[in-house]
Amino acid sequence: MSFILKPVDIVESITPEDFKKNYLKTKRPLVIRGLTKDWPAREKWTTEYLKEIGGELEVPLYDNSKADPSKPINAATTHMKFGDYLDLIKREPTELRIFFFNLFKKVPSLINDIKIPKDLMGGFIESMPAMFFGGSNSVTFLHYDIDLPHIFHTHFGGRKHIVLFDNKWKDRLYCLPNATYALEDYDVANPDFEKFPALNGVEGYEVFLEHGDTLFMPTGMWHWMKYLDGSFSLSLRAWDQSITRKVASVWSLFTHGAIDSLIKMTFKEKYAHWREKKAVKIAENALAKGKP
Repeated sequence: MSFILKPVDIVESITPEDFKKNYLKTKRPLVIRGLTKDWPAREKWTTEYLKEIGGELEVPLYDNSKADPSKPINAATTHMKFGDYLDLIKREPTELRIFFFNLFKKVPSLINDIKIPKDLMGGFIESMPAMFFGGSNSVTFLHYDIDLPHIFHTHFGGRKHIVLFDNKWKDRLYCLPNATYALEDYDVANPDFEKFPALNGVEGYEVFLEHGDTLFMPTGMWHWMKYLDGSFSLSLRAWDQSITRKVASVWSLFTHGAIDSLIKMTFKEKYAHWREKKAVKIAENALAKGKP
């Protein structure tokens, strides 16, 4: 019993025509190794440099523990000075990670170190370049992004293990009702298929990113990530150009964001237990019907 994972296509470079035809329109992931070859950030962005420009900032940190139903999603475990955190992830393994950190707001000149790949597609949200940091052993739980963007995810300073699934598999992945993330009771890297049988046969992709690699993740794609080394990533987000997808994005933000948060804060543990049971029932029904 297992997931059925195939490798993500890897290219050194790609023409806009090839990218749009074979990856953007078909919603297939792709690694572009040479996308950052002329980015100053590729050589400039070391942990020492980041400490120099933002080491005194206080940052929220997250760990691998299951979300507390009494708290809002993405509630921080602790806080630390950014420079101290960077020292930590280089010094020793840790589960602590930084989630969706817009260092560009604090240091606007950082934008000059990257080049947004507008030749490949339009719709980039230039005000929202987000950075993610993790120590070896830190894991980003299985989810898809609530606003349904296309994502160009570039990694720096180490290795990162990523598993991806098309959104059509969300029921079999034990997606929690009203949420964009999966039941956190199974380990994506080593799932218990007897306890979670709907996972067996789910098809996806697997890739290991190294320094300078850029992963294109199309809209709605589920992703699980594990830092193999203390390292960090940059995500550039872009809206899909179709009207229907833009409407879906707004609807997702409303239902999976505002409405879900309101229900969660009102009913807390009771709501958490209900939707975990519901996720299991939906997954088992999808498996019985042979649905992705």
